[in-house]
Amino acid sequence: MDMNIKTYIYFTMLCCLPLLASCGAKQQDMPGEKYKTLTVTTTQQTLQSTYPATLRGKQSVDIRPQVSGTITKICINEGDIVHSGQVLFVIDQVPYRAALETALANVKSAEAQLQTAKLTADSKEELYREKVVSDFDRQTARNQLLQAEAALAQAKAEEINARNNLSYTEVKSPVDGVASMIPYRVGALVNSSITEPLVTVSDDAEIYAYFSMAENQMLDLIQEYGSLEEACQKLPSVGLTMSNGKAYSDAGRINAISGTVDEGTGGVTLRAVFPNQGHLLRNGGSGIISIPTEYKNCIAIPQSATYELQNKIFTWKVVDGKTQSTPITVYKYNDGQTYIVLSGLQTGDVIIAEGAGLMREGTAVNVTSTSEPEK
Repeated sequence: MDMNIKTYIYFTMLCCLPLLASCGAKQQDMPGEKYKTLTVTTTQQTLQSTYPATLRGKQSVDIRPQVSGTITKICINEGDIVHSGQVLFVIDQVPYRAALETALANVKSAEAQLQTAKLTADSKEELYREKVVSDFDRQTARNQLLQAEAALAQAKAEEINARNNLSYTEVKSPVDGVASMIPYRVGALVNSSITEPLVTVSDDAEIYAYFSMAENQMLDLIQEYGSLEEACQKLPSVGLTMSNGKAYSDAGRINAISGTVDEGTGGVTLRAVFPNQGHLLRNGGSGIISIPTEYKNCIAIPQSATYELQNKIFTWKVVDGKTQSTPITVYKYNDGQTYIVLSGLQTGDVIIAEGAGLMREGTAVNVTSTSEPEK
């Protein structure tokens, strides 16, 4: 190779070396990737534990007829608000009026027979004292009097029964409430053993929401409050999310906790009561109960800042600008979004706030700005 060419190449390489060194230095000085981070602080956190619930009216009564017959009149519309003692249905009264008339006639006949028996008994007593009749005749007259008295009592009982049966032809509501749909129409033959009730009346001035809690949660309540009775009195007010996803305006309270565990589900049934003056909640409906639990001066981090490995929970601390996997222990209950951290983190620690499952050990992180935990 010509000497001049070699000299040119050598000179060119010497000129490029500072540029390459400069590029290498810039590459080493580049900051780490930008990730959303969070500075750990103590806070006040309210966790909402949710449970699916079934709604029931304070009192729900299936109304069936007490006598047999055809429906001659339906006195309400489906869905009406009804009151205690209001007539809902009328069953054919003709045979029951006739039965009452027969019973009244039997009472009059029995009364007449009783009067005759009294006269006969009094006469036999007088004749016996005069030794006109024997003791057998006197005793027979007494027995006939007792028989007439019993016949009158029986006739009066039949009258009462006939009156009751006639009154039962007017089917009345035993409670205040709202009527359900009516499966029967005028002319339908009904009796006391019908499978489907004439109507169901639900007293929904207050609504009971029934839901289940795991046995271990019930044991926690007993240990925290001392007894189920104390838990009912001291548990905070609860919320209700209706089936349309909207929150019910009035708060409720837990007023009953079952003392037994369902062997099939391993759960314990609780009952929360909600006011329902506007009749927005209905018997047979569903919803979600929310029970708040308040924690003070605790460390709370989003679940997006954690990942699980072999049934343990980890988060990524940022130490000297690099990620470091850190095991943490959390409170066993959570709301599905936030963990209450019991150990593994301290105030002032910086952690990766999102995408913990995608991080790797030793990843360089730009921590020039951090976000505060949400309260």
